[in-house]
Amino acid sequence: MNPLAALQGVFQSPATAAAAWGFAACFALCVLMVITKRWHGTLTMDVTDGIQKFHTAPTPRVGGIPIVLAVCVAWWVATVDVKDMLFPILLAGMPAFVFGVVEDITKRVGVMQRLLATMASGLLAWWITDYSISRIDVWGVDALLKFTIVSVIFTAFAVGGVANAINIIDGFNGLASTMVTLGFMGYALIAWQVGDTTLASVALILGACVWGFFWVNWPFGKLFLGDGGSYFIGFALAWVAVLLIERNPGVSPFAALTVCVHPVTEVLFSIFRRKVRKDHPGMPDRLHFHSLVKRRYVARWFGQYSNDVRNSITGVLIGFMTLTAVVLASLTHASVAGSVAAFVGLSMGYVAIYARMVKHRWCSPISFLLGNALPATPVQL
Repeated sequence: MNPLAALQGVFQSPATAAAAWGFAACFALCVLMVITKRWHGTLTMDVTDGIQKFHTAPTPRVGGIPIVLAVCVAWWVATVDVKDMLFPILLAGMPAFVFGVVEDITKRVGVMQRLLATMASGLLAWWITDYSISRIDVWGVDALLKFTIVSVIFTAFAVGGVANAINIIDGFNGLASTMVTLGFMGYALIAWQVGDTTLASVALILGACVWGFFWVNWPFGKLFLGDGGSYFIGFALAWVAVLLIERNPGVSPFAALTVCVHPVTEVLFSIFRRKVRKDHPGMPDRLHFHSLVKRRYVARWFGQYSNDVRNSITGVLIGFMTLTAVVLASLTHASVAGSVAAFVGLSMGYVAIYARMVKHRWCSPISFLLGNALPATPVQL
C-alpha cells in the first residue's frame, strides 16, 4: 500500500476517537500536574545541577504519570480488539514505569536497577502475550532465535535497550516526545500497509498520548518526562516494534529498527566513545549528539534568543529528523536489503554529522570510528 494512503487510513480508523481521548486526557492531566506543582513539587521537581542538564528552573519530572493515565483513558473507550492488545502493554510496562518514577522522586534508584526493570517489562510482555523476537533476518542468528530461551533473553535485552535509549536522548524540550510520537506513527503506517489494523490503531493511540504531553513540555518546558515517562514510552515503542515484526512476517526487522535509528545509534555510539575515553558507561556527559547540536549550531544560529528557547529549538530540530527514518522504513519495510541499507545509511549519517561537529570538518564516518572517534582529553567545541 502507498504510504500516503496508509497515512490516510490510519487517521480514518475507528481508533481515531480513542486516540483523541488519549491526547486530550494527557494534555489536561499534564496541565494539572503543572498548576499543582506547589503541592507535589517537594517530591517531583527536577533540580538544575548536573553536567547533562540544560534547564534553568526546577521543573516537575513526572510527565510519565499523565501519559500512563491517558493510555488508560484511551483503553477504556477503544474497541475490544485494540483493548486486548493495549492492555498487555500497559501491564507489562509497569516495572519500567514504577522504577523510573521512584527514581524521579527519590533519586536513589541505580542505573543497573532501572535497566533490569525495563528488561523485566520485556519478559513480562512475553509472558503475557507469548510474543518474542524470533528473527532479525541475519543468517545464523535466526537459527539461535528459534530456541525460546534465546529468543526471550534477546527480546528482553532489545526492549530494555530501546527504553534506556529513549531515556538517554531525553535532554531537551520536545526531543524524546517528538521522536517517539513519530516512531509510533511510523509503526502505524507500516502496520496499516500490511493490513494489521489493530496494531496500527494501538500505535496511533500511544503516539497521541505522547503528543498530548509534548504540548506541555514544548516549548516552555513546564513538565518533563522523567525516567518514569521515558522508560514507559520507550518500552511501549519497543514492544510495538516486536509485535510488528512477529505478527507480520513480510515486515523486515531492520525496518522496525530503522524507525528507532537515532536513539539506538546514540546508545551504541555513546558506549563506544565512553570506552575510548575510558569514561564509565553510565556517567552522564555533554557529548551526546543533541548536546553538540545545541552548542555548535543552535547557539550560533539562534544566539539572540534565551537558553530556554534554544533548548526547545534543539529538541524539535533533532526530533523531526525521525521523519526521514519513518519515510525510509515505510518505503523499504518489505525488503531486507532496502531496510538494511536505510538503517546503515542513517547510522553512518549520524556518525558523519557527529564527526563534523567534533572535528569541524567533514570526514568519512568509517575513518572517524577507526580513528577512535574521540581523543582521551575533552574536545574543545
